[in-house]
Amino acid sequence: MSIIILLASVIGGILLSAQSSINGAFSKHAGTYESTFLTFITGALLLAVVILFFGTGDLLAILEAPKWQLSAVWFGVGYLFLTIIAVPKIGIIATSISTVIGQLSMGMLIDHFGWFGGVQVSFDFNRFIAIILMLIALRLIYIANTKTRSQVENPAIES
Repeated sequence: MSIIILLASVIGGILLSAQSSINGAFSKHAGTYESTFLTFITGALLLAVVILFFGTGDLLAILEAPKWQLSAVWFGVGYLFLTIIAVPKIGIIATSISTVIGQLSMGMLIDHFGWFGGVQVSFDFNRFIAIILMLIALRLIYIANTKTRSQVENPAIES
């Protein structure tokens, strides 16, 4: 069963990168706000159908949740909006690795302090090195992107 969950996570990552890239390109034509809106309205309509057929029937239970938990929706909106802005400017790879660095950094903080009722996992030297290596990877990718973009924009200039 855990292999299925891991595979589903990999597929989710593939879909997320594709979605980010397509939304970034779409935002050049329709606008950043419009692209974000289309993504969320489509998701809302799809989920409305899913809730209709598979939901528990208590949509108002959302209002009974602790208010701090409802803040998560703004994080999702912020993530999508910022991704749509970033992809056309720095590329999908730099955007994706930046996202992963952010996710892992925050995840390490959440784990270290056991926030939100999660399992407490101490921050250690290995985790620190992992973040440093990812930052180095991001820097190398960003340098390569900048060099490639410069060559495309100025083909007469050689490196």
